[in-house]
Amino acid sequence: MKGTGRSAAAGGAAARPSASGFSVTAAVAAFALTRALLLLWVLKVLPVRGPDVTSDVAVIYRGWYEVLRTGTYPLDDVTWQYPPAAALAILSPGMLPFLDYVRAFFVLALVCDAVVLGLLHYAGRRPGRSTRGMWFWIAGVPLLGPTAYARYDLMVTAVAVAALLAAARRPGIAGALAGFGAMLKVWPVLLLAGLRQRRAWVAATVTAATLLLVLTVSMPGALAFLGFQRDRGTEVESLGALVFHVARHFGWEGQVLLNYGSVEFLGPYVPLVSGVALGLTAAAFGWLALWRLRASEFSAATPAEAAFTAVLLFTTTSRVISPQYLVWLLGLAAVCLAFRSGRMALPSLLVLVATGLTFLEFPVWFDKVVASDPEGIAVLAARNGLLVAAALLACRRLWTSTVVPRRRRGRRALPARSDRDRAPVGS
Repeated sequence: MKGTGRSAAAGGAAARPSASGFSVTAAVAAFALTRALLLLWVLKVLPVRGPDVTSDVAVIYRGWYEVLRTGTYPLDDVTWQYPPAAALAILSPGMLPFLDYVRAFFVLALVCDAVVLGLLHYAGRRPGRSTRGMWFWIAGVPLLGPTAYARYDLMVTAVAVAALLAAARRPGIAGALAGFGAMLKVWPVLLLAGLRQRRAWVAATVTAATLLLVLTVSMPGALAFLGFQRDRGTEVESLGALVFHVARHFGWEGQVLLNYGSVEFLGPYVPLVSGVALGLTAAAFGWLALWRLRASEFSAATPAEAAFTAVLLFTTTSRVISPQYLVWLLGLAAVCLAFRSGRMALPSLLVLVATGLTFLEFPVWFDKVVASDPEGIAVLAARNGLLVAAALLACRRLWTSTVVPRRRRGRRALPARSDRDRAPVGS
């Protein structure tokens, strides 16, 4: 009987690598098939209804590339609204001189996509982790359609995923990556929301400050982007835009124009709605600050869940919800799902569904959205509603998993009573 037990144990041990090998093979096959579809879309082998999403790479990024190569930022282009290190992402296709700029950009997007997959697979094999995040990433990115590969946000997301997966064991590296990401596209600074170690904050500050100094000194116009955010309207895909989509059917006299690089509402009451959006963003950051002050129970999943919640709040309250923002949320949600103890499964599922609706909203039905047609309003309202629901649910789960009620804290602070203490007086 003992020999049988050892044989069974040996058989089980032998079966585990086989199962793991099958999982890797299945994941690579699914990744290859879905990413082949993405490449066919961005290379225009398979057509997609709606505007050409690759024009940002072929026209705007390529134009910036030519300017940046001369050693200066695009000083006179109001569509340049990114931190200084974004220049590194725009210049990166130059590392593949054997390809033209557009194809080189798509190849680098694929490489960053594969890097995220590899990081999630490696993290999922560790104790207390799960490969759910890897499968979520495989499924989520193609749901966004060709936009996923036609913006540099996938490169930024790869940096953010690496930072969060390093947070538990290498807080200094996590902080440095967060600081680098913030210099690429600002939002990765929100990764610091759940990082408690001083080393992480110091590394982030030093990395960001060093990059800012080097790029400001070496290239004129590094801070020009700060002035290009003024006088923006409300972008047609944002939460606040739903007010004007409906108002247009009741005689609102505003316009929809290409403004500061995006399609926005301009006209009566737009500044008011934009102001409300900014107020909601401020309130969201106030809630995050309160959570940080009250939170006392941090788990290994907390940094990822705090970052996911913070970026959800930032996204839903912003004056602009561009389709590529969903890439950020997919990456952060995938990291949350990589922890077995995580509590963000339902908010992540809502983001996954919202990603599919975003593909329908842009580019497939973008003409209907711009025209405020009923179909366009419906899909936009559904997408934004899912993001709001995900944000509120994520806030609740983050709070309840990390903030200990005062009554529990008081009970926990009381010393345990001995049997002699429990004995009645006079016994």
